[in-house]
Formats: sequence, C-alpha cells, structure tokens
Amino acid sequence: MDITKLGAEELRVITPSEEQLKKIKASRQEIYIVLDNVLDTYNIGSVFRLADAVGAKKIFLCAGSETPPNHKIKKASVGTWQWVEWEYFTETREAIKSLKLKVKNLKVVAVELDEKAIDYTKADYTLPIALVVGHESDGISKEVLDMCDKIVQLPQLGINKSLNVMVSLGIVLYEALEKNSS
Repeated sequence: MDITKLGAEELRVITPSEEQLKKIKASRQEIYIVLDNVLDTYNIGSVFRLADAVGAKKIFLCAGSETPPNHKIKKASVGTWQWVEWEYFTETREAIKSLKLKVKNLKVVAVELDEKAIDYTKADYTLPIALVVGHESDGISKEVLDMCDKIVQLPQLGINKSLNVMVSLGIVLYEALEKNSS
C-alpha cells in the first residue's frame, strides 16, 4: 500500500483525515509499544515519532506517563501523535493483560537492565510483539517485568550504565524489524 510521506513542517500543521488514518492503520505491523511510567514528555513524543517510523500498531501510555495533546509531546513527535494509535492505562499490568487477550501469540519483551536480561541481538522478535520500556531512572516495575516473556538489554561499554529510553527502544525496534525482514 502506497502511503504519502510527509515532512516535519506538514506533520506539525496537518490534522489527518479519517481516510488517511484508515490507510495508515492498515499498513501498521503487529508491533506494540508499552511505556511503563515514562515521565519525560520529550521521550514520549519521540516514541510516537519512532512508532510511526517503524510502523508500530499502537502505543500504550501507562501509569505516570503523560498523554497527548501535550505541548511537549506534540513538539517532540512532530505531529505523529495524531497518526499513531494510542491508549492510556493507569496500570501497566492492565495494559499488558488487555493486549494479551486481544492479540493471539503475543510476545512481551522488556527492554531493561536486569540480571535475567539477554543481549538484545540474541532475542526472538517474531511478530506480534510488545516492547516495554520504563521510567527514566527506576526502569520497568518488578510486577511488569514478571509479566514479560523475555528481558533484553543493550551492552554498555562506557562508564554510563544505560541509554535514554527512546534510544534503547529505537535500537531494539530496528533489530526487530531486521529480524522480521529476513
């Protein structure tokens, strides 16, 4: 399905029509993104932009995560928050339970520094998949990690122990795309 690409200038001012949203929705992949208490609105906006870039089906904003229409989310997302379907849940666990009920054979993968984590390049990212990322300082809650089928992490070779949540998510999403295209 051919979809017209829009630049940042256009995305910032255009409100998508129902027809455009229907066309976009039909082209989305079975990739879901779950934000567990991600607080930085610029991170949230960037995740919308990333979700659009990889053709993710839906974002779940959970717990303390801010929701659109928020000025900082709107700015960081360059308007893509209007194009990517999203839903808010007060409890991340409820979002994952709901998603597992609706999507058959869903794998839930946490992107987190954890003793049970494997290298992100070694994971199976067969679709449908939900990728979970967490709070910028505290990470994903223990209760949510316990619901995940797998935990992946990125190697840290320098002094800093972690990357920005959106950067980590982006690396893992593109790894998933790569593995699903071969």
